[in-house]
This record gives sequence, C-alpha cells and structure tokens, in this order.
Amino acid sequence: MRLTPATRLRLISCILLALGCPAAADAAGSRVAVILHANQLAVGHVPNAGLAVYHYGYSGNGLTGEETRVEDVATGAYIESVDSGILHTADGFDTRTPWMRDASGANTPEEGGDRVRVAVSAAYRNANLWWRSDRAGARIEDLGRESLSGTPTDHLAVQPRGGVRFEAWFDVRTHLLLQVAEPELFLRAREVYSDYRRQGKVMLAHSVLEDAGAGEAGYERLTLRSVSFGPARPLAIFACPRSAPAGVTLANGATSISVPFRLLNNHIYVRARVNGKGPYTFIVDTGGHTLLSARVIAGAGLASMGSSPESGAGEKQSSLGFVPFRTLSIGGLEMHDQVGFSAEIYQPAIEGIAVDGMVGFELFRRLIVRIDYGRKVLTFSKPGSRSLEDAGVAVPFVFYDHMPFVRGQLDGIPATFDIDTGSRSELDVTSPAVIRDHLRERYAHGVLAVTGWGVGGEVNSYVVRLHSISLGTVTVAAPVADLSEARHGSFSDPNYDGNVGSALLKRFVVTFDYGHQKMYLQRIEPAPSDVGDFDRSGLWMNAGKDGYVVTSVAAASPAAEAGLKTGDVIIELDGRRAKAEDLSGARELLRTRAAGTSVPMRVKGKAATRRIILTLRDLI
Repeated sequence: MRLTPATRLRLISCILLALGCPAAADAAGSRVAVILHANQLAVGHVPNAGLAVYHYGYSGNGLTGEETRVEDVATGAYIESVDSGILHTADGFDTRTPWMRDASGANTPEEGGDRVRVAVSAAYRNANLWWRSDRAGARIEDLGRESLSGTPTDHLAVQPRGGVRFEAWFDVRTHLLLQVAEPELFLRAREVYSDYRRQGKVMLAHSVLEDAGAGEAGYERLTLRSVSFGPARPLAIFACPRSAPAGVTLANGATSISVPFRLLNNHIYVRARVNGKGPYTFIVDTGGHTLLSARVIAGAGLASMGSSPESGAGEKQSSLGFVPFRTLSIGGLEMHDQVGFSAEIYQPAIEGIAVDGMVGFELFRRLIVRIDYGRKVLTFSKPGSRSLEDAGVAVPFVFYDHMPFVRGQLDGIPATFDIDTGSRSELDVTSPAVIRDHLRERYAHGVLAVTGWGVGGEVNSYVVRLHSISLGTVTVAAPVADLSEARHGSFSDPNYDGNVGSALLKRFVVTFDYGHQKMYLQRIEPAPSDVGDFDRSGLWMNAGKDGYVVTSVAAASPAAEAGLKTGDVIIELDGRRAKAEDLSGARELLRTRAAGTSVPMRVKGKAATRRIILTLRDLI
C-alpha cells in the first residue's frame, strides 16, 4: 500500500514520540523531516563518499557548448566549468574559498560580499546535507504548500550554517526537488529542475534551467548527458589554481611602462589600439571588464557573438556580446588573445566625448597598476618586478566578483567598500546600508539629486557630508557621500555598504597589486583643489548638439530658483560657449566656485533664449 504524505507524517511523528524525541511536539519540524526523507527515498541510492562527475550540454547567452560539474559527494565541494567555444569559464569551491575563472582565463579567489555564503549553500545542496538527521546544523523552516507553475509543492526555507538562506520547492507527488531560489549579489537567482530520469540507482534531473535573476535573456539551460561516480579525491583538487594569468606583455622585455592619462569627470582615460587599429579612447575602471564599442568592433574587424544581460549602478539593464580580439595595446603594454564584451560604455552626451572602450579587471589582474592622480600618469609593472615598500599604506582587500572589496569604517560604523575607479563620486552608500544605519535621519542636511550616469542609466541619491571614511587604517575627513535610494542595480546590493570612486581616490597615488590582494595609498600633498566639493548649482547636465542639456534640477536649489527647467539648453556658461568637449570643466566649475559666486548663463528654452544669473551656494 502506498502511504500518503499525511499518513507518513503521522507515522514518523508516532515513531519520534515513542523514542522520546522533543521534535514530535513540533508539527512543522516533523513535516520538514517527512519532506526531506521522502526526497531522499525518491532520489535513491547516492554514495556517501566519492566523486561525482556530471556532463551537460550547455546553451545560454546565445552560445552553446558543454558544462562539466565535479563534486565531492561528502562535502559538496565543486568545480563547474563551461566550454562554449569562445568562452572557457569556471567556478569552484574547496569548502573554504570559492573562486572563479573569468572570460580572460584568470583564476581569482572570491571572498567578498556574499561569495563565500553562496558557495557554502551550493555545497550544502550538492552533498544533500539536509538528509542528515542533524541537517548539518542548518535551520529549516516549513513554508507550507504552494503551487509552482501549476504543480503542488512543499516549500522549505533553508539556512545552512555559514551559508545564504535559500528556498526549495519539492513536488508533492514525486517528492523530487523542482526549484531552488536564493539572493545573489543584488539579484534573486534560481535553478529549475525537470525531466527526472533514473541513472543507475539515482533519479536525476536531466534538464536544469539556471536563472541568474536578470530575466529570460540571461537564462542558461543544461541537459544531462552522463554521470559517473568514483573514489574520493583530496579536497585540494577543488582549490583555486595558482598559475599566474597569461595574456599580457610589455614591449621590449620591459618590467614597467608608464602612460599619461586624462582625468575627465573623475574618470581615467587613455589612448588604446585594438588589433592595431585606432587610437581609441578607453576608460580605466578597476570595477569593469574589457569593453569594446560598436565603433571599435567595426574598425578593428571584430565580431560580436552571443548576448548576456548586464546591470550596473543605475536601475536599468543592457546587454553584452562576446568579442574575441587579438591585441589591445596601451603604449607599450599589450593584452592579447582574450575575449572582450561588446557594449556602448557611455554615450557622448554623458561624458562630453566619445568613449570607445574600457579596460578593467582583466588588466589589473595581470599587472601591478599605479595611478598617480597628481601627475596623471599610469604605471604598469610585472608582478614581482618592483618593491612596494615605498608605495604607501597597504590596505588589504578580497574580491567580490571582479571588484576589490575593502573593510573600513563609515563615521565609526564598520563597513565594507568596493573600490571603483570607474565611479565619478567620492562615496556611494548602498540603499540597504542607508536604511540599516538610519543615515537619512542621521544626516538631515543634504540634497536629493542626480549624482551620476552608469550602465543602468541615471543614479539618484541624497547627498550629504560625512565626518570621515576609513579604508583599512587610512582615514579621509569630510567626504561627500551619495546616499543611494536605488531599488535595483548594484547600489541595492545588501552585501556591501559603499562604492569608493575616483573623486575620493584622487587624494592619493594608488597602487593595486591584485595578485597579493593589496591596495597602497600614498597621499598627494597638497591635495587636488576640488576634493571634498559637491555641485553648488543643483544641476545635472549632459552634452547636446547646441550646448549643455539640463536633465535634472534639484528642488529648492540655485538652479531651480534661477528658473532653469529640465529640457533647457545652456548655450553659454560663465561667458564661454558651451561645447561638448568642455562638459567636464563646466561641471567642475559649478562644483569648485565658492558659495556666493554669480555664474552668468545664456539658456535656450522651449519658447525663447534668456540670460540668467546663477548664484551658487553650498547644498550640503
């Protein structure tokens, strides 16, 4: 006779009661036991130890190929590698340190943000540790019955020890796992399992849908081709490979080269060539990847393949393609035989100049990079070729995805920060940190304004002045902080507290040693004249054909009081014609001129052209 789930629940409760188990009085706990035991019976005989190797067909991001998963059955340690023709990526976890292999082939340990907790939970599921009588120390909550795409399910929430809380749905009829969902980064990821078939003594899902949380365009689909079980291997085989990443050379065997850069809108720009074509204008961004615009792709004779969703500081999404390239050179530095991403980085309206590409993590991962904001010089050195004893104060970091992740303080509150030279701001505080630490209430004097423009569009923040921020043991007094109000995008991420940009970093000569996970800060004396300043007009303006287009006016600001409105075009500023290439200088003028200064403007509105006088004042 087949027992119904309710009958099994009563039977198990009676057995527990007979054994004197306190859990018998806890119906929810008993239901959890029934659900997980039924799942174990449904899956069948999984070895208690050894190695499991799964081979899948892969499709996703417009590409196809193969995925291989190698798992330690007892602990859930894993390596997942994808070969999709032009991409050869991987993720791994040896039960201590997660790591990733990016599109450029660099292997990097991942210990920042939620990376360890997400890996712990993945290993928990791989090893089916919820089948153990003690649940391996996890707290498991019964969320009741729920319909999932028309199928009745038992819904559990699982909090592994040291892991991220995830939810799981089990088919009421078959008792097999149908879906897992959990927060990752600033998204909600899930895996959907279907087409269960028996492989030997084990019932396995032959179809897996992986949804990173960016929508259907980012779905990846796996089709199980084979599985094998073998003897256990040391956990060391799951550790991050130690080999130094290849793919970069310095001309004439040099150990170090230097190139000049321009600092516009607090962004670092260099001249670069791709496959010998150019020069092109590239932004240098510790938090970015190798990006190539359509202009570069066409000019260098490249091709973009596939498509992947991308999210950034704004709340909108865009998409990336994959672009293999032969060479990307900056002065005597050459990156070669790598895969970049096709993307329009900034429209000319945002920066005032055409931005053709970006270099970021892939370059920093391979070299020691010194940014001298005072002299406006970048120096690239081979790892181990120079001593860093004179580089300043060492600030250790770990990696959160591709970002350096630093521990410090925000006005005495322990905090974690991403280090991002691609940000124009001094500090962007994430919206979860703003809410958690009641920062809007703590800093009542501020202004709500557009403070930037990123991959996801405009960035809105409440801007205040803090007492201090500390990065490791280095403290900066009176920084400007943008308190984010984001509901989506990277500034809604609860796994870090703030994003430190070039407006703060330019107080220092900054040296990055990604190989040893250290940043060095050496103060520039005297500091640049515009550090610690915030716009005194209340305007956000972008470049247009006829001048600077007003895209936002802060309420009760000097700009609002002068009658400026969204859509107005500033055709003359402080006696000079408004030209796109001068946009950075115009923004700096409105930021650095003293409070009380009058700035004349000629403005074209919908009806007529008028002259106005803008009287600047401190807004924070």
